[in-house]
Amino acid sequence: MFDIAWSEMLLIGGVALVVIGPKDLPGALRTAGQAIGKIRRMASEFQGQFNDAMREAELTDLKKQVEDIGNSVQASTNFDPIEPMKDFGAADASKPAADGQAMKDAEATLAKLPAPELPAPVSIDSAPVTTPESEDKPKRRRKTVATEEPALPVEATVAEETPAKPVRKRKAKAASAEGGETA
Repeated sequence: MFDIAWSEMLLIGGVALVVIGPKDLPGALRTAGQAIGKIRRMASEFQGQFNDAMREAELTDLKKQVEDIGNSVQASTNFDPIEPMKDFGAADASKPAADGQAMKDAEATLAKLPAPELPAPVSIDSAPVTTPESEDKPKRRRKTVATEEPALPVEATVAEETPAKPVRKRKAKAASAEGGETA
């Protein structure tokens, strides 16, 4: 802080010990520490107040800039295109009569034009639906188990005449396995 080396601090401490004395030295150091603390608090308060003032000044400038931008945006959005026309019409009193005559001339010209012709109706013929060609292989049919007489053609009944496998019966488990007893 003060660019004082250790050797200089020892020299100052030795002189203070000789001048103030060993009894009063702790009290003097305490008083010096309290004075340095007060000076630091005052400096930090001053710095804080200075920073607050700078922030307020910056905020005031920033607020002014934002208001200027807001005013310019508001002025551009409040543009009324009819207002300049009113001023123009007030300066030239003969203009409304000329506008009325021009409007009548435009309506007369439109009335003389022939009506637009509608295009001829378009007819759409339906195209014949083509069926995909069948393959040479006949499709497989599922075997059905029916209790009634099947209503299938003769060719399908030939496939069903094959005898079905007999149902297998399950064997009963051994008595020793059920009880879980071992000999």
